[in-house]
Amino acid sequence: MKKTRFQPGLYKSLTSYFIKNTLAGRKRFPLVLMLEPTHRCNLACMGCDRIRTAADGDLTVERCLEAARECRAPVVAVTGGEPMLYRELPRLVSGLLAEGKYIYLCTNGILAREFIESFDPDPRLTLNFHLDGMQGTHDRITGLPGSFEKSVESIRLARRRGFRISTNTTVYKASETAELDSLFALLDNIGVDGMLISPAFAYQSVEEKDKIFFDRREINEKFNLMSGFLKKYPLINTPTYMDFLRGRRQLRCTPWGNPTFNPLGWKSPCYLVTDGYYDTYARMMEQTDWKVYEQGKDPRCSNCMVHGGYETTVMRLAFTSPREMLRLALWNMTKTR
Repeated sequence: MKKTRFQPGLYKSLTSYFIKNTLAGRKRFPLVLMLEPTHRCNLACMGCDRIRTAADGDLTVERCLEAARECRAPVVAVTGGEPMLYRELPRLVSGLLAEGKYIYLCTNGILAREFIESFDPDPRLTLNFHLDGMQGTHDRITGLPGSFEKSVESIRLARRRGFRISTNTTVYKASETAELDSLFALLDNIGVDGMLISPAFAYQSVEEKDKIFFDRREINEKFNLMSGFLKKYPLINTPTYMDFLRGRRQLRCTPWGNPTFNPLGWKSPCYLVTDGYYDTYARMMEQTDWKVYEQGKDPRCSNCMVHGGYETTVMRLAFTSPREMLRLALWNMTKTR
């Protein structure tokens, strides 16, 4: 049976949302809320800063839902930390679904079994598992032996339960093309609905001790080398973004497209760079100098090509260019299974 990479209803929701905001004269409006109900995590992964910047205490479900209403983004990525450690996760997900949101529930998969067995699948809910390589590599990056096996077991269980499943893979400087090919072949064989891939780069609060991150030139080289095998799999990275990674297209970041809310507040300016926190979404939007980041003038942004800020740019291009919209529509319908 053939499936599209994204639910048709998601495109309908995004289109309606974009038109309403455009007609209202809004220049900047979010597409995806990055919601971190907890910073607690059961891993300390290489290249991740959340456990280093953890706040005391978790958000309440009510505050999470209030944040979703504040920014009005049609899509919510529930991330962290490890969301499976959040005690009221089922109630949070149910509340977001009741609000009409499309949800990407991000997890390392280790503690996902209970949620998968007890929560009913929903067409607007996608479980997103993070895997950075086959067993040896993934376990080394997470620092936990057996983490790869547990995550794959959770993916298989979610598949049997009928959940929509996507995966997220960070490509490091030492990532081997053949190994990534093997990983994606395994995931494709299990039947995941889509695979997301993104380059690792050194950002503000992560020290690079082992030279694991790329600069932009190295990202272009790496992703050109991977072009051939990536075509075999149902990537949910847009073709325009993949052109950008290969150095064949220039894009400007849309940092306000994926606002982050966590126990510290509304994070400015983006998911990876922190200049401060605000108590309201409106204050964060008003007091952040967006032009600096949109134009890439901040030196901390010099090597960033991570999908968050740039895939939002692609979505904006699609809604203003019939040619880009047609390209994305055709791409979305080419997934086979």
